[in-house]
Amino acid sequence: MKQISLIISFILILIPPVAADQISTKTTVVYKYIDAKGVLHLSNKPPKKSEQVLYARSYLVQSEPQQLASDLLGKQGLQGKTHHKYNDYAPLIEAAAQNANLPPALLHAVVQVESNYNPKAVSPKGAVGLMQFMPATAKRYGVTDRTDPAASLNGGAQYLRDLLTRFNEDLSLALAAYNAGENAVKRYGNTIPPYQETRNYVKKVKKLYFRLQVL
Repeated sequence: MKQISLIISFILILIPPVAADQISTKTTVVYKYIDAKGVLHLSNKPPKKSEQVLYARSYLVQSEPQQLASDLLGKQGLQGKTHHKYNDYAPLIEAAAQNANLPPALLHAVVQVESNYNPKAVSPKGAVGLMQFMPATAKRYGVTDRTDPAASLNGGAQYLRDLLTRFNEDLSLALAAYNAGENAVKRYGNTIPPYQETRNYVKKVKKLYFRLQVL
């Protein structure tokens, strides 16, 4: 299998000018590759030499003290605070969102509401990982390890993209389907199902998404 390596460097996050001593930076490389079994991966860990690299992108992540970021950027969580894991997962979320043609802010919002940025989160119903995959959906999107951040984000982003396409880019219906299932949305005539959990979920994700869009 011919190996393809494409390296593109660019700045992931742009922030308003602040004093130099208030900003810290770190570089994270995200690799997109296909393994020997034909499974697509997005990871910050270098692939083996035998695997087919589609690209490797270097992300420069800039961050400030938590309160400064909250005041200047508006990256506020549901409790009004910047989530301390936001920058940790920003490169992987950016890459997954780009591959699925989604706004990174939307993926951030879903991750925070679904798992609070905990890759090992497990729901009472058995959903696992950053994007809270159930076993059947994980299998459908090729996510073999639901606790793997890159795999969960890539699969979740593709699932969201498919839901948006299926429901004519209606964000509320796509989010409702992500929470309650596609069949539930269809069963109620392509409207948000009358489940309080689902209605609250849609409101929370959209509220956080719109807040993060100011970046």
